[in-house]
Amino acid sequence: MTLLITGAAGFIGYHTAKRALSAGLDVVGLDNFNDYYAPALKHARLRDLTRFAKTSRAKLSFETADVAQSDAVMDIFSTYKPARVIHLAAQAGVRYSLENPLAYVRSNIMGFTNILEACRLGAVEHLCYASTSSVYGGNREMPFAEAHGVNHPLQFYAATKRANELMAHSYSHIYRLPTTGLRFFTVYGPWGRPDMAPWLFTKNIIEGAPIKVFNHGKHSRDFTYVEDIAEGLLRVNGLAATPDPNWSALSPNPNSSDAPFRLYNIGNGAPTSLSDFIAEIERATEKTAQKILLPLQKGDVEDTFADTHALQALTGYKPQTPLRDGVSVFVDWYKSYHAAD
Repeated sequence: MTLLITGAAGFIGYHTAKRALSAGLDVVGLDNFNDYYAPALKHARLRDLTRFAKTSRAKLSFETADVAQSDAVMDIFSTYKPARVIHLAAQAGVRYSLENPLAYVRSNIMGFTNILEACRLGAVEHLCYASTSSVYGGNREMPFAEAHGVNHPLQFYAATKRANELMAHSYSHIYRLPTTGLRFFTVYGPWGRPDMAPWLFTKNIIEGAPIKVFNHGKHSRDFTYVEDIAEGLLRVNGLAATPDPNWSALSPNPNSSDAPFRLYNIGNGAPTSLSDFIAEIERATEKTAQKILLPLQKGDVEDTFADTHALQALTGYKPQTPLRDGVSVFVDWYKSYHAAD
């Protein structure tokens, strides 16, 4: 079976592709290597992934392309004929969406439309795609469950991801394309993005520079280790979405349908305060952070907390990595990556 992974040189895409190769799946990776953050990191991920593929029993192919370019996407599907697709390519970043919303329209709306069309025309068995915990927006009922309302996004990024969920449902309904969206909760780990808090905090703490601590460190996040996310992605991708026999149009369940469509939270299920997360980085680096305490940033939610019972019922999957272990691995990787510069 050939598995197409878009965004394969990205943070989560790299780990997912590596895990798929380990499982013996032939992988076609796609990435556009944009400059939202340093492309050198993406190329380093690809080099590592290529080295790993040579030791596995599976095949890695790679294409440089932009999912927003319809012809390029169609050509890749025509050439490789993937049986299943994990779509992770997107314009990421909550705060960047306040500055450049058109980048999100291009990648997250146009790009996702092209993937949906290619999956439809290519008779793909299952499309699994990345959504986000940010879709819960103004909701304050904890833990976040898939049955909760998601109609009050707090940033444009979240709005585009919610749009992806609705677009997927329309294709599942009209064309019977099996689609599953996974709402990621704050993902961290080695090979992470340099615009995210774990990288920024670790960098400044090691260098003795101050760190900006928003909301005075009081808000919490359901930090989830990236390898656990990759494992969950592959398990779900192997279980194509099916119509829910109990779904009722008179009392509709928002995370399933009479079409082959599903939505699941994927998170650690154990929120940690930002202050405690920083303390774990301090422990791993053996350094004390200089903190600049600031109010909550515009567009940020105060807390996230994943109810993952539905995903566990489907796959038996539950994240296995304690925060302390995951932070230690990330800090060790960060030091080794920069030592090699």
